[in-house]
Amino acid sequence: MASLNLNQIISNSNTSFAVNRRPGLRLPSRIGLRVLASASASAEPDLSITVNGLQMPNPFVIGSGPPGTNYTVMKRAFDEGWGAVVAKTVSLDAAKVINVTPRYARLRAGANGSAKGQIIGWENIELISDRPLETMLKEFKQLKALYPDRILIASIMEEYNKAAWEELIDRVEETGIPARVALRSGSEGVSAINTIMSVMGIDLKTLRPEPCVEGYSTPGGYSCKAVHPIALGKVMSIAKMMKSEFNDKDYSLSGIGGVETGGDAAEFILLGANTVQVCTGVMMHGYGLVKRLCEELKDFMKMHNFSSIEDFRGASIEYFTTHTELVRMQQEAIQQRKAVRKGLQSDKDWTGDGFVKETLSMVSN
Repeated sequence: MASLNLNQIISNSNTSFAVNRRPGLRLPSRIGLRVLASASASAEPDLSITVNGLQMPNPFVIGSGPPGTNYTVMKRAFDEGWGAVVAKTVSLDAAKVINVTPRYARLRAGANGSAKGQIIGWENIELISDRPLETMLKEFKQLKALYPDRILIASIMEEYNKAAWEELIDRVEETGIPARVALRSGSEGVSAINTIMSVMGIDLKTLRPEPCVEGYSTPGGYSCKAVHPIALGKVMSIAKMMKSEFNDKDYSLSGIGGVETGGDAAEFILLGANTVQVCTGVMMHGYGLVKRLCEELKDFMKMHNFSSIEDFRGASIEYFTTHTELVRMQQEAIQQRKAVRKGLQSDKDWTGDGFVKETLSMVSN
């Protein structure tokens, strides 16, 4: 239930994935943005993007997992308006893949994991596709024939065997989905993050782990809202690295993790992501979620007079620095304000009556 597995393909098959778009990860000029955007404030924001040489109507991508299991659900995704679909991961020999049930467990925000609480964490112990490769390839061809202009991406996995990887790549490319287009433009893309290895919890009545299969379980991938801050941190770090070390090349970045709202997506884009992948969110809210994501992202863009995704992509990266620099800036700001001391002088004066309030009072020093 993971991500667009570009990292697996790159590391195991020595293949590159290309990007054909405007220079990426540059910090936009805030003044220029406002001037340009205000001239067309009444126009509807444009969500379309071009990434890896491919045009998409919006940056929202179905992440590899159950929502891309077969022809029927992938067709539904296109019909609902998703910008692209990453199919469930396939391999040469599906007979080696045996899934179990139940395969999901949920973490809720309510007291003591109340069954009525909001789902904030999701664990899965599901493997890659257990459907025959020939069946999946046939369905890929059907989808490409029906939607020749839509973006269908293959996620592939194979044993540590170069010949097997090369065979799998060749067979997938024959269906018409985009690795060759990416290769021809000569660059690579990065997606982050995958699910995080986890144990969802233990049933305190039975003492058995969850999800429980015949009384036993195994660690699985953790996703949903709870991983969103972790994913944002990783995407921010990758975006800064790509800018500082590969500024002369065009690389794409796809953000994944806990996206359920247009605001969630905007955060990834503000940190440099070109696209945003959604998997668990679709499982929880359905394929129609993309309509709400698009509308909420447009509302955000209107609020700031942004007319396109590129207007604000990477705009928040400049506001991250080191803790040492934060200390220096705050000390400088305190000296400049020359304000009368109203709060505590330091943490040695804490009384224990409201640590947050007492800490904030020090900011005015």
